[in-house]
Amino acid sequence: MSTSSSTLRSLLPSGVGLVVGALGAVLFLGSRPAPGGSPEARVQTLEEELKRARTRISALEETRPRTSKNPIQTVFDRGREIAQRLRDGRTVSTEELYRAAQPVLRDFAPLFERMMNQKSRRLIDSRVGELTRTYDLDARQQADLATWFRRKAEAGNRRWVEALSNENGSYVETIRMLEAHERDDGLDAVVEGMLSGDKLEAFKADRLEERAARVQNYADMRVQRIHQIVDLDAQQTDQLFGIMAQASPDYDPSIRLEGVQGEIRPSGLTPQQAMLSVLRPEQRERYEFERDRIRETRRRELAEVGITIPGNWDEFDLDP
Repeated sequence: MSTSSSTLRSLLPSGVGLVVGALGAVLFLGSRPAPGGSPEARVQTLEEELKRARTRISALEETRPRTSKNPIQTVFDRGREIAQRLRDGRTVSTEELYRAAQPVLRDFAPLFERMMNQKSRRLIDSRVGELTRTYDLDARQQADLATWFRRKAEAGNRRWVEALSNENGSYVETIRMLEAHERDDGLDAVVEGMLSGDKLEAFKADRLEERAARVQNYADMRVQRIHQIVDLDAQQTDQLFGIMAQASPDYDPSIRLEGVQGEIRPSGLTPQQAMLSVLRPEQRERYEFERDRIRETRRRELAEVGITIPGNWDEFDLDP
């Protein structure tokens, strides 16, 4: 290491101390009252009058009529408007609540991002430790893997935080983005580049088994919910399991799942459309009736607290 770099490093704390000391001196001098009659004193007087005027304006805004049409709404304006509507017995939508809170969420976004990065670091330590123990990774591989996890997590956290500032985004989209970036897409290629021989083959087999288990759980849950409504027969159960398995975010054509006869093939339809095509007419009618009944129940529950149900809400949420 060069002498110049060592000198720079030793002077850096002193330089920071000087800057902090200078700022402290400026703030201290600025806080002292200026001599009477001086230009500084007149400026201070004007600043104090301005502060009092701003306080008065804020107080007047509190008494402004609720029907005031102000094109520039503050966070407080939006929150007060929503509160007034609820007091009047009117309803508000989840998107309106999200829009009202969005500026505050945006202001606190740096804090959210730091908290999410902190949580990610704990998860990364656990994940790297697990992979190290299973596949005997060396120190360099552990460091590289931790770096990959960290960069992926930080990029995902940043995208989610940026979504809070997107005026065209929605609450549901923001939540789904948060769920999506927690996945470990891309991990296979990273770890496979570190392994060879038996360890590589073991990793590939383990990952395929993990993915198959997630796909099976995803499909089982959705098929069971439909079966409870329409009483599926054995053939329908098998067909719907294939449809729902293929809709899973973890699905891969190389996966072979228990209970599925033959290869799962794309249907060209959404999971919802494909599911309805498998049901008999009386089953479709029963399914639609139950979905509408549950939606109406949820609508009434939310209406009791003054919130309207989202227009695209679906209790069963079969489509990814």
